Formats: sequence, structure tokens, C-alpha cells
Amino acid sequence: MIERIFPATEDQLEPVQSFINGELEQYDCPPKAQIQLAVAVEEIFINIVRYAYHPEVGLATVRCSVGGDPLQVTIQFLDNGDADITRSAEERDIGGLGILMVKKSMDAVDYEYVDGKNILTIRKNL
Repeated sequence: MIERIFPATEDQLEPVQSFINGELEQYDCPPKAQIQLAVAVEEIFINIVRYAYHPEVGLATVRCSVGGDPLQVTIQFLDNGDADITRSAEERDIGGLGILMVKKSMDAVDYEYVDGKNILTIRKNL
């Protein structure tokens, strides 16, 4: 997997997308899959920006690999931010539909917490 580290700020979304698109350019990625991946990457990265560190700014590691049979893209997002679990459900922001959209458009979505890091992995068959 190739990895890059980005400041978790909204202005870094375009460089994150460019990094992923640069990897996809080497393969004949169908336009529908490209759009689904772009939407998923945006949703996940912006969630890291808004919720993992806010109001602080942390780092987000993005890893990408393309390969296998069938051809598949795997993208991982790593951060060491914490969700605010001190607020009740009534006090929390409305949301959560974006991650549902990600789950429906990807072939696999996995989350794990390892060594103080959140690791979200998405996979899409090409």
C-alpha cells in the first residue's frame, strides 16, 4: 500500500482525492466506481476533519492499493482522534447517513481500533 499523511483540514480534501485518483489512473477504473470512491473518500476524510480532532487539527494517514483478482481498490484511513462520547444522543449532531451511503456503495467497509488508532478500510471491486 502506498501511504500519505495529510493534515486533517478541509482544504486537504482535494490533495487526498488527487492522491487516490493518481493511483486509479494506472487502471481502467469504471466511471461509476470512480464517482462512488470519490464520494466515499470525501465522506470519510471530512468526518475525520470534523469529528476526530475538532477543534484541534491532527493528522490523517491515507493508504491506497489497487490489485488482485478481481481487480480491487483498497483505501485505508487512519487517525488517532477520539469521538466525543461525553454528550448524550440528544446533544449530538444529526448525521450518520454519509457512512451508510459509504457502506452501500463499497464492496466492504471494515473498522478496527489498533494501538490508539482508528483504522477504516474500504474496498471496491473494479
